[in-house]
Amino acid sequence: MMVETPHGPHGPHGPHGPHVTPELLAPFRALLAQDDTRIELARACLMIARDAYPALDVAHYVGEIERLGLRLRTRLSQHGRAEKKVIALNEFIFGELGFEGNVDAYYDPRNSYLNDVIDRRTGIPISLSILYVELGRRIGLPLEGVSFPGHFLVRLRLRGGMLVLDPFAGGAPQSEDDLRERLTRVVPQAATGGIPVDELPVEQFLAPASHRQILSRVLRNLKAIYRAADEPARLLEVLNRILVVTPD
Repeated sequence: MMVETPHGPHGPHGPHGPHVTPELLAPFRALLAQDDTRIELARACLMIARDAYPALDVAHYVGEIERLGLRLRTRLSQHGRAEKKVIALNEFIFGELGFEGNVDAYYDPRNSYLNDVIDRRTGIPISLSILYVELGRRIGLPLEGVSFPGHFLVRLRLRGGMLVLDPFAGGAPQSEDDLRERLTRVVPQAATGGIPVDELPVEQFLAPASHRQILSRVLRNLKAIYRAADEPARLLEVLNRILVVTPD
């Protein structure tokens, strides 16, 4: 697998190489010591990015998410229908702000660092979903991440059912056929206990992901990237974070 890695002072680690320090892990460990629902997802993701950018101003980027949420919130009625809020969220993130899925350099590690995603307006399914969920919640949308096999998604419970969205594709809604087609591409037949993949109940793959599960998936992506790139020091940083998120 070819992995594009950033270079120069603005890429991960800048000119000084990796940093593995207890000082960077301590606030992350304290944040993860809370109940899952109290973990600030964006802040935790930005703490992960501090391994690559030790001088990263986490508060600045948390504030930027707040500012973007406020910009969008002032345009909407707090009592508007959820479906209209989703349309406004999509137009804001993918239209006005210009965020998009990074198809050309999917395995660039910057796609997994939330500060880079915000700065460069591009990312992979899980990082774009994290930003999507964070902004959505600031306009009253109780969005939840979904660790769908092979492709992270977002869901929204509605009175009439459930809306499944793909932030990597501009927030496009996913039909049951879309989801089933995804399953047939990534789920091996040997793993289904003899049940044809196209007969599996899609609902079982749409459970909401906890904050720890989301952070773990972000870190597993980085682990795979740095292992493939044969960068053991960066891999060690990721493993240290994984042990905080999933100590067992």
